[in-house]
Amino acid sequence: MKIIDVRCAVIGDYPVVRIVTDEGIDGYGPVESYKPYLKWHVLHYREYLIGEDPRLVERVMLKIRHRGSFKPWGAAVSAIEIALWDLAGKAAGLPVHRLLGGKVRDRVRIYNGAVRPQRRDDSPEAYAETMQQMKDAAEGFTIIKDSIAFHSSMARTVPNFYYGDPVAQGHGNRDRGPLTERGFKHAVACAEAMKDVLGDDVGLALDCGPGWTLPDAIRFARAVEPLNLMWLEDLLTGDYTPYVDASTYRDLTTSTSTPIHTGEQLYLRQNFVQLIEQQAVRVIGPDPADVGGLAELKWIAEYADLHGIGMAPHGTGDGVLGLAALIQVSATLPANYIAFEYPIGKPDWWYSIIDGLPDPIVVDGHIAVGDAPGLGVTFRVDEAKHYLAAEDAAFFD
Repeated sequence: MKIIDVRCAVIGDYPVVRIVTDEGIDGYGPVESYKPYLKWHVLHYREYLIGEDPRLVERVMLKIRHRGSFKPWGAAVSAIEIALWDLAGKAAGLPVHRLLGGKVRDRVRIYNGAVRPQRRDDSPEAYAETMQQMKDAAEGFTIIKDSIAFHSSMARTVPNFYYGDPVAQGHGNRDRGPLTERGFKHAVACAEAMKDVLGDDVGLALDCGPGWTLPDAIRFARAVEPLNLMWLEDLLTGDYTPYVDASTYRDLTTSTSTPIHTGEQLYLRQNFVQLIEQQAVRVIGPDPADVGGLAELKWIAEYADLHGIGMAPHGTGDGVLGLAALIQVSATLPANYIAFEYPIGKPDWWYSIIDGLPDPIVVDGHIAVGDAPGLGVTFRVDEAKHYLAAEDAAFFD
C-alpha cells in the first residue's frame, strides 16, 4: 500500500486532511478550527508522504515530525498523524485504540468543552445561571469548565478589572497585567457563585488566561482552595504562547493545593519534559490536533503518569473527527486520565455527513468506545460533497 495523494479541504468550520492510497483506502484527520490555518500548511508536507506505506505510521512521521513547530505547523503534522492512524486501522480492520495498545476503559469521561451557553454578562449571578444550565444539560456532565478573567470578556466588561488598557479585540490578542482589588474579588465571587450551584455533585474547572501575573495567580489559587476545583487552566501561558515557562508554573503550583493546568498550546513531547519532570503543574492538557497526534499524546500521558500528573486532553475546536480521535486515544490512557474537552460539529449539519458516532453521543458524562475500524467514523460522501467549496470539489474523488 502506498500514499498517492494528500488533500485538505475546509468543511464547515473545520479543515480536514485526507490521505489517499493506491488500494482505495483513505484516512482522515482534523485540524483545529479556531486558528487561521491555511491548506498549504498541510500540503507543504505532501512531497514527504507520497510513495510511503501509511500503515507504517511512525516511519512516515519520522519524515515530517521535525518539520513542525508550534501552531499552525504542528497542527498540520498532527492532522496527518491522525489520518495515518485512521488509514492504518481501516487497512487492518481494527479500531485505532487496538493499534495503540488496546482500550483500558469501555467508556471515556468528557467535560463540556464546546457546549457552553451564552452568558448575559460577566456578573456572578450570570455565571451561576450558566452553571445551572450546564448542570441540567442532557449530557449529564460530571465536570464543567467555564472561562473567567483574561479568558473571558471580564477584563473589558468589569470596570477597572486590571491595571492596564484592554488590547484591540480579536482572537489571539491577549490582555495581560496585574488585577485591581476589585477585579480580583470579582473573579473570586464568580468562582464561588459557580461552585454554589454545582455543589459536590459536579466538578468545576476554570479556564483563566493567559494574562495573570504570578502574584495574582498565587493569591487567586489560594483564595479558591476551599472550592476544591478540578483545576485552574492557563493562568500564565496558554493560547498563542510558543513557550512553556515551566519554572514560573512551578512557583505557582508549589504555592497552592489548587491543581494548576496547562499544555494545550504545546507541540511534541519534548516541550512537556520540563512541565512533567519539574512537576510544574498538576494536570496537563495536550490537544491531539496540536501536540503531534495520538501516539504523541499517549506517550506524554504515560510519562506524566510516572510523575503523578493528571491528564485532561484539550480538543474543543477539533470537531467531529477530533471527537472520534479523542475517544480512541483516551480509551488507551493510564489511570491519570481525567476527562477530555468535548468538541462538537459546527454547523450542525456535520452530524448528517458522518456515520459511526453513538446516539446519543454522551450519556452520564461519558462516551462509549466503539470497535469500528480506524477512528470509528466514516463520511457519507454524497452528502458531504454538498458542503465543499468549488475549489475543493475534488476532495472526495
